[in-house]
Amino acid sequence: MSLNSKIPSGPLAEKWTHYKEHVKLVNPANKRKLEVIVVGTGLAGGAAAATLAELGYKVKAFCFQDSPRRAHSIAAQGGINAAKNYKNDGDSVFRLFYDTIKGGDFRSREGNVHRLAEVSTNIIDQCTAQGVPFAREYGGLLDNRSFGGAQVSRTFYARGQTGQQLLLGAYQALERQIGLGNVTMYNRHEMVELVIIDGKARGIIARDLVTGELTKHFGHAVMLATGGYGNVFYLSTNAMGSNVTAIWKAHKKGAFFGNPCYTQIHPTCIPVTGDYQSKLTLMSESLRNDGRVWVPKSREDAKDIREGRKTAIDIKEEDRDYYLERKYPSFGNLCPRDIASRAAKEACDDGRGIVASGLGVFLDFADAIRRLGVDVVKARYGELFPMYHNITNEDPLKMPMKIYPAVHYTMGGLWVDYELMTTVPGLYAMGEANFSDHGANRLGASALMQGLADGYFVAPYTVGNYLSSEIFTKAIPTDHPAFVEAENAARERMNRFLNVKGKTSVEEFHKRLGKIMWEYCGMARTEAGLTKAKGLLKELREEFWRDVRVPGEFNSFNPDLDKAGRVADFIELGELMVRDALNRNESCGGHFREEYQDAGEAKRDDVNYRYAAAWEFKGVEAEPELHKEQLEFENVELQVRSYK
Repeated sequence: MSLNSKIPSGPLAEKWTHYKEHVKLVNPANKRKLEVIVVGTGLAGGAAAATLAELGYKVKAFCFQDSPRRAHSIAAQGGINAAKNYKNDGDSVFRLFYDTIKGGDFRSREGNVHRLAEVSTNIIDQCTAQGVPFAREYGGLLDNRSFGGAQVSRTFYARGQTGQQLLLGAYQALERQIGLGNVTMYNRHEMVELVIIDGKARGIIARDLVTGELTKHFGHAVMLATGGYGNVFYLSTNAMGSNVTAIWKAHKKGAFFGNPCYTQIHPTCIPVTGDYQSKLTLMSESLRNDGRVWVPKSREDAKDIREGRKTAIDIKEEDRDYYLERKYPSFGNLCPRDIASRAAKEACDDGRGIVASGLGVFLDFADAIRRLGVDVVKARYGELFPMYHNITNEDPLKMPMKIYPAVHYTMGGLWVDYELMTTVPGLYAMGEANFSDHGANRLGASALMQGLADGYFVAPYTVGNYLSSEIFTKAIPTDHPAFVEAENAARERMNRFLNVKGKTSVEEFHKRLGKIMWEYCGMARTEAGLTKAKGLLKELREEFWRDVRVPGEFNSFNPDLDKAGRVADFIELGELMVRDALNRNESCGGHFREEYQDAGEAKRDDVNYRYAAAWEFKGVEAEPELHKEQLEFENVELQVRSYK
């Protein structure tokens, strides 16, 4: 099938305005007849559910946590971008648009990204009105700080807990609608199947994670806002429960998967300390405003640090390599995440890593403390310093932090058009669950921006455009054969997990999957490694269904059974990620093929790969079909992405 992105015609800066002025509307009386399902209640889902309910639609919202407040959006630390230009340093909507296009290595749509930049200013007003306690300057205006990939200060923040404060704002708006009876909230429920009737998304099958019961739910439209799939690597900065299952079920029912190989490696995480770890801890990119990244110039000094004979303060200034400042003088420590991550890997591969494993570099605040004073530095970053101290038992105000890159965000997701609709009519994907706005790399502080833009300001218009043609569709009873078939498929799959009765735990399979993915499809990739991973993943999938051990029963509280479904989906996703990485014979953003580089920098191939990859599921054992959405650049010039 051909892909229609539905980008409005006309000048770039007028596309979104033109769309809103000509979109079809639903009158208030008809909105009360229409039901919308929202799966996921983080920033994108919570904002969408609250806004749609405020408009008058009947909303059913689902989250697998015990409360929407526990969505992974709460973990975002550093800030949210918006083109307010409060610093009067030259920022504008176009500059935010351009920085985001360039930051994504020219692999995202102009129309979507410009809309995101436009809407960013509304987000700050909305959240401030909700009471989000953004940091303020002495005169009372909202403060801004710098983030990677920009030469202006456009990042609004609430110390080191911006995601938490924004989520609480969306949560309060959602709770208001729950209290008014406009939203029915299903906590501790996980979507396990998508229901399609006559080619349209018409509902979901959900599992009650407390009782194990499967329940059927109808909706005139279904919206997925279930976050990213970074936990396919096992070790990541994602919450332990973050998974791909909802969008993977949609993919297997016909929704194309966009750019699955684009994975963001965050450069500022606490290094791995042992095989017992189940997740990694992010230290905000905002710390790179005042922290300087370095390693010793000599391998001998680095070895002495690793083996405990020296500490960071024993290394003289002239013997330190501030490699980001050396390699990227224009941006320095605030170069984009993918570039900073590869530079850290390069330094450690050179034998100059400073932790026992050799995989770690320093993030040093000594200069900032001398310049500003310790109290100012502490105040800027809130609980980030105590959090690091509690985890590592080292005080980052006295000794440099130790950091290393880790899997963080996934730029891939379900392919969606300008309206955020997937290739399945009536099925939408928002926030990190879709692929649309970040291209091959996400700039810091842009995830919160996209989630709230989609939920508060984009989806309410675009879903309404679709629902305007559904006002005469009556609610379909959940005893419809399509609901029954989907429920039976979910039950059969879960019983299959239970009946394998193998010897290997689900957790062990997840760990092995993660090692394969990190080794061969992580920060750097090669054709040989990806080809090997393709075979290893097939063997792992076959072994999983032959030897997985899932204790417990179906109709009960059974976290092992829940995780078995998620890991089975992760394995299949891993196979698609490897295929996508093998197919893209270039380096761009978070996709770094070692065969395609120029002096260590990513080397794009705009002639052959200037497209978004959209993969169509053809069966677990079958090769997926690749569809290409050609990317057009009419307002920016394609160029070598340089931060030097």
